Amino acid sequence: MSQMKKLVRKELIELRKKTSKRDVLEKSNIIKNKLFQLPEYKQSSTILFYVSYGNEVFTHNMIKESMKAGKIVVVPKSDTENRRLILSELSNWNDLEKGSHGILEPKKINEIFINKIDLVIIPGVGFDKNGNRIGHGKGYYDNLIGSSKNILPIGLAFEFQIVEKIPINSYDFPVQKIITEKRVISCK
Repeated sequence: MSQMKKLVRKELIELRKKTSKRDVLEKSNIIKNKLFQLPEYKQSSTILFYVSYGNEVFTHNMIKESMKAGKIVVVPKSDTENRRLILSELSNWNDLEKGSHGILEPKKINEIFINKIDLVIIPGVGFDKNGNRIGHGKGYYDNLIGSSKNILPIGLAFEFQIVEKIPINSYDFPVQKIITEKRVISCK
């Protein structure tokens, strides 16, 4: 990974840590409403959500409300050995427990394959307007997006996480839209 990318990641993680819980929740709520208004969301029946932790855009309410609305919600479990995400259908919020890195993950796996998923909601440390993202450097989501041509990846981010340009590698896959508390960015 380039030095540049490392620096940008470090800077953005610091900024995110400084954000108050209240700010995170308020802005996440605005982002949730923007997401729920998108035609891509309305038309999707099966959605993969990341389960937020720390000061990421908060997805817990998005997940609960999507389940209530009759969507099939899928959440990831990290398979650290094979550096990939196992995708599991979630039928009840209480089926989650703390997994690796302290992130909530499904206790029992009810595996759903990527080609059954309409919409993928992706976390990121930073994004640029072209949809390039910086994650935590494990490549889990790039592998996932790269493994299926039909997915629609949407990134959720706070406005301060949108940067001018993110240096990319050949194995980085961009998202198609980014939702912040201020706007919905359609990426080229």
